[in-house]
Amino acid sequence: MVIQQPSGQIKLTNVSIVRLKKGGKRFEIACYKNKVQEWRNGVETNIDDVLQIENVFVNVSKGEVAKHQDLKKSFGTTETNDIVKEILKKGELQVGEKERDHDLSSTRREIATLVAEKCVDPETQRPYPVGVIDKAMTESGFSVKQGKTAKSQVSECIRLLQSESKLPIQRARMRVRVSMPTADGKRLREKIVEGAEKIEEDEMGQNEWEVIMLINPGQFRVINEILHKECKGRGRIETMISAETAAS
Repeated sequence: MVIQQPSGQIKLTNVSIVRLKKGGKRFEIACYKNKVQEWRNGVETNIDDVLQIENVFVNVSKGEVAKHQDLKKSFGTTETNDIVKEILKKGELQVGEKERDHDLSSTRREIATLVAEKCVDPETQRPYPVGVIDKAMTESGFSVKQGKTAKSQVSECIRLLQSESKLPIQRARMRVRVSMPTADGKRLREKIVEGAEKIEEDEMGQNEWEVIMLINPGQFRVINEILHKECKGRGRIETMISAETAAS
């Protein structure tokens, strides 16, 4: 992205603009790409490495610098460093069209991959390829929400696929039995059952704890690792007769 500025102004390249509306006016600063997020995460602490030019604008693209009286009225100060830090902290990062499209495309692919991992064809009980899921997402009218993680949009995507697409699809789950000595069960129960979709039986006996539950297939490895690490051969997990897939 190249910002064309009036004669006598510096030409800014590879720029990210952070915008803040305050006191009824718009203020912008010109930053280096990727540095804004690093500043907000505390990775970058040198503000000189974040700003392309130490100035506050009303419009970076046109090179229009904010007036001192407007800064004073809106921020209560004309100290550039303080104002810039507030804009960095509270402002909205402006994303170019190409960057936005790339981000949305990446998020869409991630959502399709997660859906493919969590769902199956109800007839064959096998997962669909990611490409098939992506086509069904288009058919269902699913659109990626900018600013939200892929993981947070998976449930909504599955719901739309089930109601608006022609693709038969259901969440996958499996029935497992986990057992271990009672002492280990009291210590590890919360970790074991936290990923369960449904607990069918949960019995803490005098000598042994046993739980039968429905889980996402991906949880099998998680539970197995807990048993291997914490039980040292005293606990076991076994797959029972395949459960019917959940409808939602």
